Amino acid sequence: MRAVVVERFGGTGRVVDVPVPACPADGVVVRVEATGLCRSDWHAWMGHDDGVTLPHVPGHELAGTVVEVGREVRSWREGDRVTVPFVCACGTCDACRAGEQQVCERQEQPGFTHAGSFAERVALHHADVNLVRLPDAMSAVTAASLGCRFATAYRALMVHGRIRANDRVVVHGCGGVGLSAVMIAAAGGARVVAVDVSAAALEAARDAGAEDVVDATGLTPEEVAARVVATTDGGAHVSVDALGSRATAVASVLGLRRRGRHVQVGLLLAGDERTPLPMDRVIAWELELYGSHGMAAHEYPAMLEAVAAGVLRPDRLVTREIGLDEVPAALAAMGDGAAGAGMTVVVP
Repeated sequence: MRAVVVERFGGTGRVVDVPVPACPADGVVVRVEATGLCRSDWHAWMGHDDGVTLPHVPGHELAGTVVEVGREVRSWREGDRVTVPFVCACGTCDACRAGEQQVCERQEQPGFTHAGSFAERVALHHADVNLVRLPDAMSAVTAASLGCRFATAYRALMVHGRIRANDRVVVHGCGGVGLSAVMIAAAGGARVVAVDVSAAALEAARDAGAEDVVDATGLTPEEVAARVVATTDGGAHVSVDALGSRATAVASVLGLRRRGRHVQVGLLLAGDERTPLPMDRVIAWELELYGSHGMAAHEYPAMLEAVAAGVLRPDRLVTREIGLDEVPAALAAMGDGAAGAGMTVVVP
């Protein structure tokens, strides 16, 4: 099969022929029909994730059809149309038994811990725990757009953010996960402010439902926070760092009103892992700080129902479809700011 193979971190990947993956006894092999191109894939390509070993096939936001089923699998058959959370859980650890598969103690992640979905086939483990059945009417491209970005944003806002109608919600960083957060919050009745340095991204945020935008170009985190506070009449009830940097994390916390909630979704990697935060403000204003790491398979139905009903339209966030041959250049573009607004989906 054809796959994108990275042989050197930060180097140009190549599309080459590789063996079709073997089917795990407890898993499946899926024919990839669409797979998202995400900033997390860029981090893996750059070597920012210590779970990645070379040579490597990235890609983790996938949708497709089951073409092979392991002998221990009970719930799935060839021909089933599926997607999968980017965290593939073991199903047996303490976290999994508590229903918190997104923080599984023995988790695997396609495109990180093993070969991913920038390929014509991908193997997935623990299928009975991790696969999500797709509605018949949902296209593979729409399903791939749910990926880690839309599902992560959904859980971040619904579980940790606990958004309510008329809440002032601020989203820092308007890439795929940020635009997803804007759309989800707006659909929930929140009044959303989007923050970015890209005019195109801010325009896309308005299209996704943002009421106001803040251009952070050339501003310090404190200056961004001041503009957020002014724009939201006193600060955000819920603020999401959807990019993942010292500057955006600090700006997100400082832009909260008293008793506000900060949700960290963007990965803090490549030197930002130990980002200093204004803990004096956290204590004095009783702020809540959360990390949000994807969404377990059993939590997908409510989101899928909202998509099927047209309440949420992740398909509107897909601005480009590309083939496997275009993936290496598209990955590189994410690092130099030339990727453009919205989501890119790969159709192998």
